[in-house]
Order: sequence, then C-alpha cells, then structure tokens
Amino acid sequence: MKIAIMGAMPEEIAPILKKLGNYTTTEYAKNKYYEASYKGVDLVIAYSKIGKVFSTLTATTMIEHFSATQLLFSGVAGAISPSLKVGDLIVATKLSQHDLDITAFGHPFGFVPEGAVFVEADKSMIELSKEVALDMGKIVQEGIIATGDQFVANEERKNWIGSTFGADALEMEGASVAVVCDALNVPFFILRAISDAADMDASFSFDAFLETSAVESAEFVMKMVDKILDKNAK
Repeated sequence: MKIAIMGAMPEEIAPILKKLGNYTTTEYAKNKYYEASYKGVDLVIAYSKIGKVFSTLTATTMIEHFSATQLLFSGVAGAISPSLKVGDLIVATKLSQHDLDITAFGHPFGFVPEGAVFVEADKSMIELSKEVALDMGKIVQEGIIATGDQFVANEERKNWIGSTFGADALEMEGASVAVVCDALNVPFFILRAISDAADMDASFSFDAFLETSAVESAEFVMKMVDKILDKNAK
C-alpha cells in the first residue's frame, strides 16, 4: 500500500510535510514529489499547482510513476451552500466539471461522450471520515463539489453552478483528480476546508483564511491516514 496525499498549492501540503519531518524530494515532470514513511506505510505528497490540467498530471504521476494505491486530496474551496461557512469542512460524495460545456451537441453541462457528469468518491473512505470527524469533535458536511478552471468570485456564476450541478462547494482541481482515479481504479477521497464564499469578497477572504483552513484540512487528512492504517491492520 502506498498513499498519495495531494493539494493544489504549497500551503495545502506544508502542514503535512511539517508533521512528517523527514522526507525525500524527487523532481519529476516539472514538479516536486515528497516521499516519506509514516507508521510503516509509504506516502507520496505533492502539490499540483492550480487547475485541472496540472492536477490531472500530478494525480496520474502519483499513481503511475510513484505507484500510489489510494489518493487523499486536502485543500480549500469556496462555499455555494449557505450552510457552509468559512472554516467548515466538506467531504465530496461526487464531483463534476462545471466549465465543461458541449451543450451545443445536446449533452448536459459537465458531460462528455463515454463519460459522466459526476464521478463518485470512495464510499469506504467517506465512512472513515465520519469516524475522524467524531474523534476530532468536528461537524463535516458531505456534498457535491464542482470543479472548473476559474476562480469564482461572482455571485451569479456561483448560483448557476449550484443550481446546475446541485453543488455545495467549488474549487479548481477535485473533479479532474476524480476522473484520473476513477479511470485507473484508485480509491480517492477529497476534503475541502471552506476559505471563502465564492462571491465578490472571495479574493479578499481567500488570502486571509487560506493558511488556517489548509492547516485544519491537512490535520483531518493525516487522521484519515491513521484510520486507513488501523482498518488494514485488523
């Protein structure tokens, strides 16, 4: 077993690297990958850089080049659902690409032939996340996450994504990672900490809450690793 832990930005994996302390760094495909041993299991950690192309490349590399057998994504997102506030955590049940549009050919938004509008996350990992939330005394919302190559800071666009996909939160990498993991039969889990409300104040609040949100998300993901190890030890 080898677990991949992924984020989009340095801030999203920095707390994990700090916790691990010792790791080796490999430069590959114009990115850096950090390998470490944690409680007897191998980890590979990386930030992809922002967007669907880079996250697709990084997820594929972690699986195909570094032989990861499951993938956990830790990062931040903008809220769509009014029930989500800055600092809240959301676990993706399924993900879609809100900027994928071939509706001119009669298909729904987010769909391509031989594909699907949504990709579902691993249900067993979602169940483990409920145990982690209970242990940490946190309330974690489950919901749909929409992904696109745009930082949404517009109320109208946010509301359209919410109504079209039933999405609770939005970000820029999750669905592309989901597509890769689904295609390569690798179980995946995506956790996001809410850093902004994806509205006119998003650019301001994003910078203010990125670091604290990323720390909380990273802590949760490392406890997910602990749960996975406990489950496999039984």
